[in-house]
Amino acid sequence: MNKFLNTVNNSIRSFSKDEEGAQVVEYALIIAVVSIALILALKGLSSGGFASFITRVTTCLTGSGVCG
Repeated sequence: MNKFLNTVNNSIRSFSKDEEGAQVVEYALIIAVVSIALILALKGLSSGGFASFITRVTTCLTGSGVCG
């Protein structure tokens, strides 16, 4: 059990010193901001409101109705 804890401890230390983790967080934040911007843009562009747009997309993706 002690060997396992040492391995976990070393992994955590290695991860905390790894700079690639920071890059992953930066990319995640960029993706979140872009996603929010896209949602707001789609909300403004969709006729009938955003809920109607999401309903149309769901209908098209599930194949349960006519897309258009």
